[in-house]
Amino acid sequence: MTDSVKVQTLKTIGTLMTTAFAFVAGLAWNEAIQSFIEDFLSKGSATAGLLIYAIVVTIIVVIATIIITRTFAKMGVEIDTDD
Repeated sequence: MTDSVKVQTLKTIGTLMTTAFAFVAGLAWNEAIQSFIEDFLSKGSATAGLLIYAIVVTIIVVIATIIITRTFAKMGVEIDTDD
């Protein structure tokens, strides 16, 4: 495998990893927002728990993305996290 193929493979893996984390955070916020809206229509929902979950997941995703990006940067590979 040539160096350019290795670099492109690492870029793709890094992008997929960060995108997967962002997707999980998006799903968490989706559930939290849905529950928050349902609370206005009915009482007894677990909105607070879902909001805390969404916040925690988002923090974890941000930290994981930073770690992944820095790790790849140390290897000389820039991944695109803007997509």
